[in-house]
Amino acid sequence: MADTEGTLPEEDITLTAEALKAMGHPLRWKILCTLGNQEMSVGEIVEKIGTSQSNVSQHLDQLRNKNIVRSRRDANRIYYSVSNEKLLDLIGTMRGVLCQTNLTDLPPE
Repeated sequence: MADTEGTLPEEDITLTAEALKAMGHPLRWKILCTLGNQEMSVGEIVEKIGTSQSNVSQHLDQLRNKNIVRSRRDANRIYYSVSNEKLLDLIGTMRGVLCQTNLTDLPPE
């Protein structure tokens, strides 16, 4: 939360930077885009992005540790989803702004 002078506490800045860094890894970004607004099991994510289950699980752990995704266990399966609607909005905005097709449409400076 910002103080009365409009500055953010150092802890908030650090946590935000760490979360963005976690999201910035190409495979983690692919996982987040694959999840979108749905809940998926590790196996479903592996099938969609084409890498090993252990690799996906390691990256999901990092995203979960930063509160970017949440998990839910159902019997022997673990399901993951993006942790909140605001993060879904942020991911959508980032994709819209940073997609290669949009970057090439930017006017020259």
